[in-house]
Amino acid sequence: MRIGLIAIDGCFGSAVASVIDIVRVADGARGDVDPRIDPIELAILGPKRRVTTTASMTLSVDHPLSESAEFDVVVVPALGTLTAAATNDALQSRDARSVIASLGRLDDATTRIAAACTGVFAVAETGRMHHRRATTSWFLGPEFLKRYPTVALDLDTMVVVDGNLVTAGAAFAHIDLALSLVRSISPDLAQHVAKLLIIDERPSQAAFVAYEHLRHEDPIVVEFERFVRARLDEPFNVAFVAQSLGTSRRTLERRVRAALNLTPLGFVQRLRIERARHLSATTDLTSAEIARRVGYANAETLRSLLRRERRRS
Repeated sequence: MRIGLIAIDGCFGSAVASVIDIVRVADGARGDVDPRIDPIELAILGPKRRVTTTASMTLSVDHPLSESAEFDVVVVPALGTLTAAATNDALQSRDARSVIASLGRLDDATTRIAAACTGVFAVAETGRMHHRRATTSWFLGPEFLKRYPTVALDLDTMVVVDGNLVTAGAAFAHIDLALSLVRSISPDLAQHVAKLLIIDERPSQAAFVAYEHLRHEDPIVVEFERFVRARLDEPFNVAFVAQSLGTSRRTLERRVRAALNLTPLGFVQRLRIERARHLSATTDLTSAEIARRVGYANAETLRSLLRRERRRS
């Protein structure tokens, strides 16, 4: 397998380094796992001969972007931004536009595209994600959906594979992305590399999502969140909440889905779980008392939801 890792000035240093290290460890260890595994080649692609990452790491570029189609997989790492505004600005840079243009010329039938974190935005800019599943950094989900509303965004899952498109979550999900590529070559090799590097399996971003940090600009959703946070101990009725906010149930459901990619009930359940975990860690309340404070009649219902979340994360 030939893997081309795109790098531009300002890209996330640890993201690039983790992909390089995992792929090269996999290539070095493949003979120990199965001598029949073909060599795994990794090369740096870029718009200029040398690039500098956020960690001031300088990389020599092996191939220009014009040669991207010669690789089996092209990997797009994080742009090095942490906010929606900075990401939008980065996408307009000359180097990013060159990357987007080169990605747009790739053939799905011959080249797989893998991206993580804000690198997923660059792939989405090509238009090739329409009606396809993908993931990205959980805290940029609302902005991603705003820019690319036709993408089926899954913020819970760490790595999403949709045909020849592979996407991963926030910055250190590049580790999961690289292991996913190795796993596509050999599951045994991926397991061996994970053991060598002591990489734990993390199939979901759900455990890391703090919903109070999700940023969106929809005033109805903002009011909805304030309303339900103040009443987590009360029974939830979406029609009643919509009426209290001066809107219709259908409008509320549509706006919450657009902003958070969740149903109103799904969002309330996540908020209740978040509150329950906080109370468990910071108080001496019993499970039954915590359950009542987050709107559940008994502790077993809450425990069931927590177990479900743990399985997902």
